[in-house]
Amino acid sequence: MRAIVADSAGRLTWQSVPDISPAAGEVLIKVVAAGVNRADLMQAAGKYPPPPGASDILGLEVSGVIAGLGDGVRQWSQGQPVCALLAGGGYAEFVSVPAGQVLPVPAGVPLPHAAALPEVACTVWSNVVMAAGLTAPELLLIHGGASGVGTHAIQVARALGCRVVVTAGSRNKLELCAELGAEITIDYHDEDFVAKVRDEGSGNPGADVILDIMGASYLDRNIDALATGGRLVIIGMQGGAKAELNIGKLLAKRGSVIATALRARPVTGRGGKAEIVDRVVAEVWPLVADGLVRPVIGAEFPITEAQAAHELLDSGDVSGKVLLRVDI
Repeated sequence: MRAIVADSAGRLTWQSVPDISPAAGEVLIKVVAAGVNRADLMQAAGKYPPPPGASDILGLEVSGVIAGLGDGVRQWSQGQPVCALLAGGGYAEFVSVPAGQVLPVPAGVPLPHAAALPEVACTVWSNVVMAAGLTAPELLLIHGGASGVGTHAIQVARALGCRVVVTAGSRNKLELCAELGAEITIDYHDEDFVAKVRDEGSGNPGADVILDIMGASYLDRNIDALATGGRLVIIGMQGGAKAELNIGKLLAKRGSVIATALRARPVTGRGGKAEIVDRVVAEVWPLVADGLVRPVIGAEFPITEAQAAHELLDSGDVSGKVLLRVDI
């Protein structure tokens, strides 16, 4: 089969690699499209190795058609259109994945576009709802609102009856966030998100939940922006990994800081990927089928142009998801 391979300089090329087959409990998928995620850029640059036992090929989500079943797999069948959450291996003609990480394609979503959903849907639901417990009519602050995760989180929060505030870096991105349902949009270049979020709410000003991709550089201001009883969920470190936490401010707000990662979670068990996938299928997929949540796709490239896709995502000049089409 063929796959994208990163050389020592991080350059991506489409070339022949050894064929794969599904192990017991796995499903083999003939890939139609793969989502591009920031983790793929980091791995290609040698900064984010795959978890032990995972494929060293890039790609954390795909859509396609089931091409083979490992021993013991009963819930899926040959030829079935699916999408899947991966620990790696998606930038290829075929990928093998544990059956518990496979999802049906939501009603109304074209098969290639379903590749834009597994990573963002599992990230948002596991963090914003399962970990932080967002419920109506709470206020959610999303940093990077025009990103793949951000655009999905806006729609999910609005579908749950919550209010949404976002930060982003351009007028076009903020306009997209508003179209998706964000009530308050903040240009982080020249607006103070802390002051703007504190102005919201009546008896409990501030954000009930903050979904943060920045990490260290935003930590102190995120604590300032929390409402009493607020929950800060950190899912990225684009602004660094180390910062000083003012515990006094956190105590005064009875706040929580939660930090999670999806890729290295176990497949099964409490908090495992299979549990998250089940919750997403049960609770998010109906929102997609009803048109309340849709994949937001900013660009599509043939798999042979993976390098250009990475460069576009890295530039920050795209909103929503970037997809690689493997059906070539």
